[in-house]
Amino acid sequence: MSSGGDYHRLLHKSKSHIGQTNDFSPNQVRPLPTGPRKKSTGIQAWMLMNKKGEAQVVEAGKYAIMRRTGLLARDLRVLDPILSYPSTIMGREKAIVINLEHIKAIITGLEVLLLNSRDPTVMPFIEELQNRIQRFHHATIAQKGDVDGLNFSKEFSMLEDQDESLKVEEKTDVKNQDGSKVLPFEFVALEACLETVCNCLESEAITLEQEAYPTLDKLTSVLSTLNLERVRQIKSRLIEISGRVQKVKDELEHLLDDDEDMAQMYLTEKLVYSSNMNEGDDMDDESSQSNFDDRCSILSDDEGQNLENPHGNHTSSTQSYMNKNLDVKELEMLLEPYFVQIDGTLNKLSTLREYVHNTEDFINIMLDDKQNKLLQMGVMLTTATLLLTAFIISVGYLSINVRIALFNDNLNGEKNWLWTAGGGSIGCIVLYLFAYSWYKYKRLI
Repeated sequence: MSSGGDYHRLLHKSKSHIGQTNDFSPNQVRPLPTGPRKKSTGIQAWMLMNKKGEAQVVEAGKYAIMRRTGLLARDLRVLDPILSYPSTIMGREKAIVINLEHIKAIITGLEVLLLNSRDPTVMPFIEELQNRIQRFHHATIAQKGDVDGLNFSKEFSMLEDQDESLKVEEKTDVKNQDGSKVLPFEFVALEACLETVCNCLESEAITLEQEAYPTLDKLTSVLSTLNLERVRQIKSRLIEISGRVQKVKDELEHLLDDDEDMAQMYLTEKLVYSSNMNEGDDMDDESSQSNFDDRCSILSDDEGQNLENPHGNHTSSTQSYMNKNLDVKELEMLLEPYFVQIDGTLNKLSTLREYVHNTEDFINIMLDDKQNKLLQMGVMLTTATLLLTAFIISVGYLSINVRIALFNDNLNGEKNWLWTAGGGSIGCIVLYLFAYSWYKYKRLI
């Protein structure tokens, strides 16, 4: 009996422990510890920023994020820092997943979740995002009065059970003080991400241009190993930045070409539509249920199966509603300026790449010209060596101790030797000039 009691106590203890891990109790919503983090725990630090611009860093597991945002595991793999994924902007039923450069975020209709909020390169983006969201909140309050935002002190695991009236604002044309329309919350956050990424890439491209053009011009005037090494480093950076810019451009182009993907990103409209559906279902619940029971007794089995769920699936209803209303001009107008900006950055890099290629061609021409001059010098030196060798052989043959008629008289022999040596030298010079003229005529030099 004691062993059975111990088994039940252990089972109850293990169930309570599992429940805390999956449901994400308040003890798990804690600030990020300052000490070293343990790997393989599945817990990561996330920064949550609500619609008022209030931010808090919490630790959350993968399954808690999946329940909170409605994403699948394969969607969260896009944000995994260990895996190398290209630039991605994905619209899902309840969230937008963004993986652009150093920004890894999940945007819902109520909040923004940032993965690498402690990265120094992300700090300026967090400040800009917070300012934009606060301006959005003030503009909304100025037109519609004080709206109850998300209660940030509620438990992390109880978000799905909150009242829809606290989560969804009425969809009206809220405008700024200058008369411009206020974008939905998800588009405000999306625009902040795009602007930060595009400006960052453009800044890197401009910096590379400022370093590259003087170095390339210097290389054309002074061809040295140091300048060649600098150009090699610039070319490597150019290839790396061009690849990153091209990935962002391809993702924006793919998104602009697909209206359904853009329609998935209207999260506020989905929340409003889902809220209206819930209100209508609550009002007609009793009458619908009674009518449903009467119809089930009359209809056949197949028809009764079709009426098994009188309310239907709100997710599929929201999806069909968005597919029928593909008016994505607002999002398209938001994305097009950044597409143009990133395309301009890519054109700058393409122009710089062409300049690098032209410089390389010019350097190759210079090297070929120097090589040709060395070959010409080699031809002239070989010709001079041949003639000089022939003269040395002649003089050496005449200087040996051989009795010939040319040296019978001592006095005349000395003169004859001088004439022979001088004539041989002049002959070699004449032959060399003749060979040079022939090379010129044949365009060999």
